[in-house]
Amino acid sequence: MRHHANRFGPAVGVYATVKLSGFVFFMYLLHFSAEYRKKPLGNGGGARPWDVLSTWDGAYYLDIAAKGYHPQVLGPGIEAVPNSSAFFPLYPGLMRGVSEVTGLGVYGAGILVSVLASLFAAAGIYAVVSLMSSPKAGVVAAGLWGLLPGSGVEWAVYTDSLFVALAAWACYCVMTRQWIPAGVLALVSGFSRPTAAAVIGAVGLAALIALFQRKDGIARPLTAMLIAPWGFIGYILWVGYKMNDLGGYFKIQRAWEHYFDGGRFMLKAIPEIMIGRYHYLWAWGIADLFSLMMLIVLPVLLILFFRLRPPLVLVVFTLLTIASTVTSQQIVSNVPRYLLPAFPLWIALAIPLSRLKWTSLAPILLIMGVAAGWYGGFVTFQLGTP
Repeated sequence: MRHHANRFGPAVGVYATVKLSGFVFFMYLLHFSAEYRKKPLGNGGGARPWDVLSTWDGAYYLDIAAKGYHPQVLGPGIEAVPNSSAFFPLYPGLMRGVSEVTGLGVYGAGILVSVLASLFAAAGIYAVVSLMSSPKAGVVAAGLWGLLPGSGVEWAVYTDSLFVALAAWACYCVMTRQWIPAGVLALVSGFSRPTAAAVIGAVGLAALIALFQRKDGIARPLTAMLIAPWGFIGYILWVGYKMNDLGGYFKIQRAWEHYFDGGRFMLKAIPEIMIGRYHYLWAWGIADLFSLMMLIVLPVLLILFFRLRPPLVLVVFTLLTIASTVTSQQIVSNVPRYLLPAFPLWIALAIPLSRLKWTSLAPILLIMGVAAGWYGGFVTFQLGTP
């Protein structure tokens, strides 16, 4: 236990400090603006600033944790109440379990699960980056993850921290050739959200290559490859069974108007944002500008990332995460959140920053942490939708 504390403590501590500074400033901005009081509970508002943390998707997770699912086709438009079965069961299941064990309400349980999962995610990011570079670079990378434009959801009633924890540790297990744990983590991630396909694909392809190379025998890579997809597949089949329609889950996604379209929606929205016209579905001015900046920076980050010659599992996971973001019709202001799992993109920035002395690095991270409370928190939850 002490060994793990000594190994992961600095990374988790830096992440928590950076994140806490931003979280406090986020709460201050909510209090200062008081805009949340003018919005409905569940749609960016509430009676207290922290009610905002369980808004939008969070409201559905609260409902699932408290009442369970009710699969049904609800109609083709976003004006219809979308089906809660679009949300995968792992996170609300943990919320319910923690609530029953601790006596917390489902809201408190959701926040607790997210915060603890974010610490495990920071540790996983540290583990991956320290293998590629150095322990200090791993610490910096963990801190950077708390500064990203989508970071506001890390301590909210959202599944992102849990998913990134599973993804980061799955990648680490592949990099250290621990195939069975990698397969199990990929399987479990499949119960968390549909973008787990990126983890499943990365682990599966890495296992397939290891199988052909015969470096780790046959049984372990083959087992990882075979078990990885069944969390994802199992949930899709369960929804289809409940709806008496094997394609039921994808019909639910259509009801939400979130679906793969080959990138047509984003190709329309991006030039609209550039000229300030916002004639597209779910336009959120300021928040969408941050999404546009993320998309502009993406190719630069990818070039820097590939220069590091990263392991295949990180390449596949990152590219599939990006592909799922830019090839789907979805809320444009969600882009920073959808790219939050793509932590490998920031390794190329973490490595040069790690060469700075802590006397310079610490204030940089702290200042940016506070700023993240604005662009990652307030902008995300009040000027857009996470």
